[in-house]
Amino acid sequence: MTTTVDLQLACEFDNLPSAEQFQRWAALVLDELKPNSEITIRISNAEESQSLNHSYRGKDKPTNVLSFEFDAPPGVELPLVGDLIICPEVVYRESLEQQKSFHDHFAHMVVHGCLHLLGYDHINDADAQEMEAIEKRLLATIDISDPYRDDEC
Repeated sequence: MTTTVDLQLACEFDNLPSAEQFQRWAALVLDELKPNSEITIRISNAEESQSLNHSYRGKDKPTNVLSFEFDAPPGVELPLVGDLIICPEVVYRESLEQQKSFHDHFAHMVVHGCLHLLGYDHINDADAQEMEAIEKRLLATIDISDPYRDDEC
C-alpha cells in the first residue's frame, strides 16, 4: 500500500510539519481505506483559505482545512482522491485555544481532511460519531490523544 502526497507550500509559516510528517499522516488514512492513492496537500495563507471557504462553503473567514474530492471524468482512472487546503495560521490559533500541540492538531487536520475526501462527514450525529471514532483510532496509533477531548473541529 502506498500513498503519494504532493505537498504545496503556498505560504511561509514557522515550525511547519515536515514533508515526511504530512506523508505519514495522510498514509494513516489512505493506506488503510483507499490504498495506492494520491493526494495534494496545499499549505495556504489566511487570505487564500478565506477566499476558498467563501467561494465553496459560503463562509467568509479562513478555516483550518478544506477538502476537495477529485471526481474523475467518465472513463478516466486516476488514483487521485483530491486536495486538502490547510491554513497553518488557523491550525496554530486553534492549537493554542484547545491547548494541543501544533503538530498534533495539524495531524488531526490531515486525517480529518482525508476522511472527508473519502466521503466521511459529520453533518449528523451518527456520521460524526463514526468519523470521530476513526480519527481517534488512527491518531492513537501515532500516540496522539483524543482530538475531541474538549472541542470539536
